[in-house]
Amino acid sequence: MICTVLQHSSLQEIEAALEQCEMAEIRLDRCPLSLEEISGLFTSDVPLVATCRLAEVLAQEPSLQELPEESRQVKACRIMETRLVAAIEAGARYVDVEMEVPKHVSKRIRQAAHENGTVFIRSFHDWKGTDSAAALYAVVENCRYHGADLVKLVTTAQNEEDVQRVMALYDQVRKENLLPEGGLIAFCMGEAGRQSRLDALAHGAPFTYAALEAGKEAAPGQWTTAELRRQLYGDFPFIGLHLQAPASKSFAQRAIVAAALAAGESHLTGYTPCADSEAAISFARSLGAEVLVNGDRVTVKGAGPGLGELQLDQVQVGESGLLARLAMPLLCQLNDRKFEVQGEKTLLSRKLAGVQEMLEAFGVKVSSSKPEEDGLTLPLALEGSLKNGRVDISGTNGSQLISGLLMALPLARKNTTFGVKDPKSIPYMFITLDVLRKFGIRVANDMLGGRDFLESGGDWSLCTEMVFKVRGGQRYRAADLAIEGDWSSAAAFLVAGAVFGQVEIEGLDTTSLQADLSIMDVLMDAGASLSQLDGDHGTVLVQRAPLQAFQLDATHCPDLFPIVAVLAAFCQGESRIAGLSRLVHKESDRSRSIAEVLEQLGVENRVEGDELVICGLSLARRLLTGRLLKGGKYTSCHDHRMAMALKVASLGADSPVEIDDMDCVAKSFPDFWSCFKK
Repeated sequence: MICTVLQHSSLQEIEAALEQCEMAEIRLDRCPLSLEEISGLFTSDVPLVATCRLAEVLAQEPSLQELPEESRQVKACRIMETRLVAAIEAGARYVDVEMEVPKHVSKRIRQAAHENGTVFIRSFHDWKGTDSAAALYAVVENCRYHGADLVKLVTTAQNEEDVQRVMALYDQVRKENLLPEGGLIAFCMGEAGRQSRLDALAHGAPFTYAALEAGKEAAPGQWTTAELRRQLYGDFPFIGLHLQAPASKSFAQRAIVAAALAAGESHLTGYTPCADSEAAISFARSLGAEVLVNGDRVTVKGAGPGLGELQLDQVQVGESGLLARLAMPLLCQLNDRKFEVQGEKTLLSRKLAGVQEMLEAFGVKVSSSKPEEDGLTLPLALEGSLKNGRVDISGTNGSQLISGLLMALPLARKNTTFGVKDPKSIPYMFITLDVLRKFGIRVANDMLGGRDFLESGGDWSLCTEMVFKVRGGQRYRAADLAIEGDWSSAAAFLVAGAVFGQVEIEGLDTTSLQADLSIMDVLMDAGASLSQLDGDHGTVLVQRAPLQAFQLDATHCPDLFPIVAVLAAFCQGESRIAGLSRLVHKESDRSRSIAEVLEQLGVENRVEGDELVICGLSLARRLLTGRLLKGGKYTSCHDHRMAMALKVASLGADSPVEIDDMDCVAKSFPDFWSCFKK
C-alpha cells in the first residue's frame, strides 16, 4: 500500500487529494485544521494515519512562543495529544507518536487508540545518519516495549551499507519474533535510501510513504505517489464494482416453503432466481400451492395442508441440501404414506450425516436404495410421522434438519420439546425462527452452556445445548415480507474489494441473522476499510487497505470458508480458520478441496486439528517479489462457493485461472460471472 503524506493543506485541499489516494498520512502539525475539521476529516473511508510531530508544534504554534520553556513543552504536548485523540475518536486507522514524546502523553494516546480500534505506531527518525545494527534493533525493541502495535524506523542513508543495516531489521525482527508479521516499517531517507522506500513493501512493511506530487516531499528521497504506483502496480488492474446483492436463498427457501404451508396469499419481494430457490418453488407447488413469479416479486397462494392430507409418493429437491432437510420432516407430518426424497447433481453424492439418527429419534423410519457404509445419500425413503413429547438429538451435523423439524412440529396435534446437543450453524436456526414468526408460528428456545457462555452474554460459539419448546396445533398464516440480500454471495465481492480495489454493494442488512454477515467482522479484523452508508440497509463499501493475519471460527458460517481462505492468502502473517470438520459434507469435501486449491495456487498452508493455517503475503509483497498466485487449470469440484473463491483468487494470479465447472454458481448466484465482468 502507498500512504500519501498530506501537509501544508487546507481541509478542502486534503479532501480533494484523498480522491487520488489509497491511504494517506495527515500531518496535523502542518495542516491548519480545527478540532471540528479533524473530527470530520477522519471519518473518511480512505485509511488515514494521524501524525502530529511535537517538534513542529513547538516551532510553529504562535501561542507557545512567549511561554517559558517548561510551559511551552507542557502546552505543546497538550495540543498534540488533543489533535491526535480527536482524530482517533473520529476513526483514524493509525496514529503515529514519535519516541521523543513524553511517556505519560504517549500512554494516554495509546490508550485512546486501543479503546477506538486504532493501530498505535511508535516511530523513530534519525535525520543525521544511520546507527549500528545493534542500536537500530534496540530502537525497535524500545518502541515495542512502549506499546507499539506497529514500529516505524526511518534513518538517513549515506550509502548502500546504511540501507542494508536498516533492511536487515526485517529478517532479524522476524527471526526473534519481536513483532507480528507486518509489524515493522523500516526504510531510509536521502537519495541513497530512495529505493528502500519501495523495497520495504517487498520485505513485509504494510505500507510505505510518498508525496502527493513533486515539490511536496515530506523528507529527502521521497517518491511521488504516481511514481510509486507505476513501480508497484504497473498495469495491475484496480477492481471497481457497484452492484446489487442477490436475494438470500437461505431466507428465500424458508419463506417460499412457509408461504406454501399457509392458507392464503403471501407476497415475497426482493426475489432473485437461483437453482436452489427455484427448487423451493417447485417443492411449494408439490404441496399444493400456486406460485407466480413476476420480476423480483413472488406471489404464493398457499394450500395450508393439514396432517396427513398429502398423497405424495416422491418429491424432488434439486441440488439443495437445505430443501431436502426441510422436506423430510414436513412430509412426515403432511403425507399419509411412505415417500421418497430425490435430488440431483452433487446432492446425490453428499452424505446426509445425522439425518437417519435424528429422524429415527422422532420415530421415523429412514431407508436408502443405495446405503453407504459411511452415511446415507439421496434418494431416501421415509415412513411414519414425527412423535411428540421430549426428544434429544445431536446438532454436530448442522442446523438444516433442525430447521425442518422447527417448521414441521408446530403442525403436530401435541406439544414437543427437543434438545440439541453441541449445536452447529446456530444463526441458521434463528433465521428459521425469524421466518416462522413472520408466518404466525411461535417456538420458544433456550441456549445453554457453561460459565464461559453465561459470562459471554450469549456467544454462539460457547453454546453447548439448545432446547426448543414447540406448541402443537399451530397454523401458518399468509404474510408479506422482503427477502434479504445474500451475505454469502456478497462475501466474494467484498473480499475482492478489500484486496484488489473497491466494491460497493446495495441490498445488504447489517442487522441480519445470516451467519455469513460474519464476513464484516473478518474484514475488519484483517484491517480492511469497511463502512456502510445511510443506516443498516444502506450501501456497504469496502476498499483496499493494509491487511494483516486474522483468526476465525467458521463453525457457524462454513460457507465463508473458501472465500476467507483466499482473503488469508493476501493478509500478512499466519491466519487461522477453525471449523474444518463442518466442511466435509458440503457440495464438495471443502476441507480437502480448499487445501488442495491453496497448494496449487502456491499458498503455504497446513492443517492443525480442526484449523486451517494459511501463511499470507500482502498484494504489494507478492507483486514486488514475483509471488502472485499461480494460474492454470483448476477444478471447482462442482461447488458454487469454490468457483466464486477461485474467481476472486484469479484477480491476483500471474496468469489466467481456468475453472472447469463455472455453471455451478447457478445454484445460488446465476449472475455472478456477469457481475464480475463489470
